[in-house]
Amino acid sequence: MTTLKEKYNNEVVPKLKETYNYANEFQVPKFEKIVLNMGLGEAVRNPKIIESAAQELALIAGQKPVVTRAKKPIANFKLREDLPIGCKVTLRREKMYEFFERLVNIALPRVRDFRGVSGKGFDGRGNYSMGITEHIIFPEIDYDKTDSIKGLNITVVTTAKTDEEGKTFLKHMGMPFKN
Repeated sequence: MTTLKEKYNNEVVPKLKETYNYANEFQVPKFEKIVLNMGLGEAVRNPKIIESAAQELALIAGQKPVVTRAKKPIANFKLREDLPIGCKVTLRREKMYEFFERLVNIALPRVRDFRGVSGKGFDGRGNYSMGITEHIIFPEIDYDKTDSIKGLNITVVTTAKTDEEGKTFLKHMGMPFKN
């Protein structure tokens, strides 16, 4: 079985060079990083949820997450400044490729009634963001041991210049977009 990095070098780079007429391989879009973010609004009422979310995010990502804290106090949400309200992980290099492969081949097909991811999650510069409503689609998470089902945001940062290039690149890498 070939790895995703080998697939990128052997299949994706020649296809994209042909499609967009790049002069050399350094112009071909590639992954920069993948950021996983869990925002936990209920952490205001239940501070222990941050610990369980951090443990589960560490299982999913394969590295320890950073706890994110509130920047401003918001009285309506009973939110104070510097209160922990989420956790995030930034994946680079090998862990990034390994996570993307697991996301595309294992986790996304486990979503109920899955027909592909939306093609509208691009930011104008070739980066793609998507939300997952249930973190239990990852096989590393034991459904019986999790205290609550949490959402997860995944941002794939690429070196693509436009959304079209980014979408073509992700499609060649195996991202299942809707038609």
